[in-house]
Amino acid sequence: MFRFFSKVWSNFKEYIVLVVLVLLSLIILSQNQNTKVQKVRAIAFGSFASMSSVVSDLFSTTDLKRENRELRETNAKLMLKLSQLRKYGITNEELRNLVHFKDTTSYPLIPASIVSKSISFTQNSITLNAGLRDSVKPGMPVINDEGIIGIIQSTAEDFSIAKTLHNVDLKLTVMDERSRINGILKWTGEELIMMNIPSTYDIQVGDRIVTSDISSIIALPVPVGVVEEFKPGNSGVFSYIKIKPFVNLTDIDNLFILAIVKSKQVEDLELNFYRKQ
Repeated sequence: MFRFFSKVWSNFKEYIVLVVLVLLSLIILSQNQNTKVQKVRAIAFGSFASMSSVVSDLFSTTDLKRENRELRETNAKLMLKLSQLRKYGITNEELRNLVHFKDTTSYPLIPASIVSKSISFTQNSITLNAGLRDSVKPGMPVINDEGIIGIIQSTAEDFSIAKTLHNVDLKLTVMDERSRINGILKWTGEELIMMNIPSTYDIQVGDRIVTSDISSIIALPVPVGVVEEFKPGNSGVFSYIKIKPFVNLTDIDNLFILAIVKSKQVEDLELNFYRKQ
C-alpha cells in the first residue's frame, strides 16, 4: 500500500499540490470578509457561473439533437408498426368474412391468395397461388364473400392467372335479379356496363345484377353488382346501363376459386371463348 501511494505521489505530486493549493485558496477566499476580496469573489464566482451556463447550454443542445434524432427514429418505427397492425386487422376481417362465407355455401371452394396484380386501364389480371396441383382449371370463377372477381384464364402447377371484371377481354352473361333480364357485361376501360338491353326493358337503378344461368362460363347466380345509372342509349334502341361491382378489386388479397365440375360441352365452349379473345 505504501509503495502504491509513494508511486502516485512521485508521478502526480505537482497536480496534487496544485489541487490542494487551489482548494485552500477557495476556502480562504470564501472565509475572507474584506470588501475588495468579496468583490473579487463575486466576480470570480459570477464568471464561473457564466462559463458553466455556456458549457451546459452547449451540452444541452447536443443532447437535444441526439434525443430529437432518436425520437424521429422511434416515430418512424412506430409508424411502420402501426401500418403493419392495420394491415393485419384488414386481413383478419377479410379472412373472417371468407370463413363465414365458406360455412354458408355447399359449393366446392379452393382458397387462394393474390401474389401479384397487373393493373391497367384495359387489361387487369391477378396471379393466384393456386394451380393445377390444387385442381384449378381455366374457366373457374374467382369469387369472395361479396361477389365475383374474375375468371381463371390459365394455370400452371402452383399458380394461375385470372382475368378480372376490369378486363376488356372478359365478357359475361349477366341477369337483373329482379326482372330476370339478361345482358352482356363488359368493361370499357373506364366503366362496367351491360350491353344489348333495349330501352323498353324493365331495368331500374339499384337492381342487383348476378351472373346468368344461361351463361356458358358461369351457370350460377353469383353476385356481380348493382345498377348505378340507367338511361337510353344514343341510338334510342339500346339502353346505357352502368354497373357498380360489389367487389373492390384494389382491396382484396384473399379469395376463393369456385371449383365447379362442368361437362365436356361447356368446357369446349369456354375454350372457344378464350381463343376468340
